[in-house]
Amino acid sequence: MAKGDQIYVFRPYLEIQGLYEHHGIDCGDGTVIHYRKTNETISQTPLFTFSHGLKIYIREYVKGFCFIPDTVIKRAKSRLGEQQYNLLFNNCEHFATWCKTGISDSKQIRDFLPIITQFDLQKLNIPIQESLKITDHNNAQKLVNEAIASIKVIWDDIQPKYQEKIKEVETWEKVAFQALKNNRDDLAREAIKRKLESKKQAKELENQLQQLATMTENLVKNSNNFTALPT
Repeated sequence: MAKGDQIYVFRPYLEIQGLYEHHGIDCGDGTVIHYRKTNETISQTPLFTFSHGLKIYIREYVKGFCFIPDTVIKRAKSRLGEQQYNLLFNNCEHFATWCKTGISDSKQIRDFLPIITQFDLQKLNIPIQESLKITDHNNAQKLVNEAIASIKVIWDDIQPKYQEKIKEVETWEKVAFQALKNNRDDLAREAIKRKLESKKQAKELENQLQQLATMTENLVKNSNNFTALPT
């Protein structure tokens, strides 16, 4: 490890070992800047507080732009005290990647959480609502795990469809522009029509993603409550 490195550890998440990566920025002085799970605040803490004694890994950026170490740490310190944690859009990995590359990104979220289409989102709400009524936190935890499992199952099938719609919007816009340059108003009108259809579908997917974000946050908060209960 070195000053300015993006480091991470595998922490148990929902009782599943190795599912959750916790990321931070190594300050090179025995401290790490990261989004603390306990208070959802960007903090500078001792290395052991970050790692919990777990093995530490370094996120490698073999290709692509990265800031120099001093700039990485300066960027990290500029957000100390921030309390805008969001599992899907602003988690610990988003923060650390932004410090390192300037791009807020979380590979583990892209790989795991889906954008849901052709799926009854209320079905995922059922185990959440049921878990709120259960006093046995082990059973409640099981329901939360089942809800997240339902999300994971459909990810590989649905996510490419969303990406395809985004690309369609860009493609039809280019086609319309080229048609206008060629004085083909008929083709331009048809391309614009197709663009608007794809844009509408993409917006529907975006709304569904926001629903999923809310439900996922509820799942995480419920899980935190379960683990805080005495056993």
